[in-house]
Amino acid sequence: MAYRFVHAADIHLDSPLRSLALRNPELAEMIGNATRQAFVRIVDLCLREAVDALLLAGDLYDGEQTSMKTAHFLAEQFRRLHEADILVFIIRGNHDAVSQITKELSFPDTVKVFEKWSEAIHVERMPTDFPVVIHGLSFAEPHAPESLVEKYQPAVEGAFNIGILHTSLTGSSGHNPYAPCTLADLQTTGFQYWALGHIHKRSVYEGNCTVVMPGMPQGRDINESGIKSVSLVTVADDMSIQIVERPTSVAQFERVEVDANGIDKWPALAKEIGRALELAREAAASDHLVARVRLTGASSLAWRMLRDIDLLKAEADERASLVGRCWVEKLDVQSRSPTDTNCASGDPLLELRRLISEEVAGSEAFKTAALEAAEELRGHLPAECRDVLGQDETELRAIVEELVAEGADHVIARLHADTEGEIA
Repeated sequence: MAYRFVHAADIHLDSPLRSLALRNPELAEMIGNATRQAFVRIVDLCLREAVDALLLAGDLYDGEQTSMKTAHFLAEQFRRLHEADILVFIIRGNHDAVSQITKELSFPDTVKVFEKWSEAIHVERMPTDFPVVIHGLSFAEPHAPESLVEKYQPAVEGAFNIGILHTSLTGSSGHNPYAPCTLADLQTTGFQYWALGHIHKRSVYEGNCTVVMPGMPQGRDINESGIKSVSLVTVADDMSIQIVERPTSVAQFERVEVDANGIDKWPALAKEIGRALELAREAAASDHLVARVRLTGASSLAWRMLRDIDLLKAEADERASLVGRCWVEKLDVQSRSPTDTNCASGDPLLELRRLISEEVAGSEAFKTAALEAAEELRGHLPAECRDVLGQDETELRAIVEELVAEGADHVIARLHADTEGEIA
């Protein structure tokens, strides 16, 4: 008889969306709740497909959470699976390792949480069915700088061996190295399927040993854009594997481009933003679209977009509400005045902008002063908001550089004397 399971990872229940909350608390609340809704969809999928098991490959939680609401929510979802005789296998990832809920919450006996030592669980099946063994190992601490693969128990001969592992593999942009290993390391274990977690982008490597990183079921910011999903896996009687991607995201982050080239009237610009949002909403497969709108092209309104970005954001929000189930997370103004590319224009403000970007902001003295100011600011922020300025020095430097560039443009925009294109 076939063995079927759902493989999910990196759910990050009740993830605190600090930077998004500073810009739009209502949107942050919606996305925060979306992580729960996505988990409900995972459970619904398990029940609808009548699978044998749900595999959760780390980061079910998001850190040092103590909310009993999360505990009660999980208990209810696991109860639904328990009543359907669906087993749940969980390993702790780097975020789970510091979660109090992970350590204190009691689960039904159909839920197995692997500890910091390797275990191999022989799944109960009919004597005529091929045997299935689930291997797992949890993070003991938030950091795992060394590979964990060699700590797993050997593959059981004649069985279908599934390994659950939270790992960064050989590294991924935006992810620190956690339990690093290579595909070759995994493929030489004798396991038939590795259920991975940690990297939030989906990837599937098929072969004698299938390795799957399912991505995450719900994105939380613009860097986690696109529809999110889990894997529905069927192991046939001959132990061949079929993997089907099933969407789960409630809200979908997308970058939406608006070409403002030649637009010189404010109402026409607002209309173009609305048209782009409508097209993006139609293309999005999730319940909600969360858009970062990027305005490009040469327009006489370029400086006004920056100077009155709050008014333009209000216009974009209004257009989004008309589209329905559509949110504008942020405006990114990259549009430039037609005179910007004309070095002979003699515009003193353009020369000032060049001086700021090339000679001031580019100097080591300015970079050092800006970093010191950012560090001082971070020290005054509440502890729960400090990650807004990055989690390490590399992230801090990138954020400061972006803020300096944006700030320079906004200063020039306010100084700009162009009075054309008054808001109608």
